[in-house]
Amino acid sequence: MNSFINDFFTVLKKRDSEGTVSLCDKEHPIFKAHFPEQPILPGFIHLEIITELFGEKIKKIKKIKFVKHVEPNSIITYKKIKHKITATVNNEEVASFIL
Repeated sequence: MNSFINDFFTVLKKRDSEGTVSLCDKEHPIFKAHFPEQPILPGFIHLEIITELFGEKIKKIKKIKFVKHVEPNSIITYKKIKHKITATVNNEEVASFIL
């Protein structure tokens, strides 16, 4: 993973079917580029995080659903059940992915 993305989040927990990351603050260039006045997590970063946590080589995405914005400094938990991965912040679903 390139250091630009790697500096964007920190892995807090990593297991076979669950992982947790902490996002950086709003000063990171990604947040500055993705809406400077209201920084939110770009959707493609979820896929980078999933690759890091689960070692998934994402070849095909069947469905992605973004439910809520994810802000800087958020802690995101990803849970994997078969081909579905759910992302939550404070126990609220923010996104789901069927790979």
